Amino acid sequence: MISSKLTSKAQTTVPQAVRAALRLKEGDAILYTIEPDGRVMISRALADQPSDDPFATFSEWDSEADRKAYADL
Repeated sequence: MISSKLTSKAQTTVPQAVRAALRLKEGDAILYTIEPDGRVMISRALADQPSDDPFATFSEWDSEADRKAYADL
């Protein structure tokens, strides 16, 4: 099993073995799929794969203050 730690800013380094298995390189997008049983699958996004995040294009509203303001909606 491969593991990594989460930083105080909720960041982690994708371990080298995982990067190699997914053939990831700098600038590649990563997709996360949350399974009903709580498992999370990670995969390399293809260039033409759309994100499931409908707000991905609204980065100007992605500040800490915005996340707090809209957290309970």
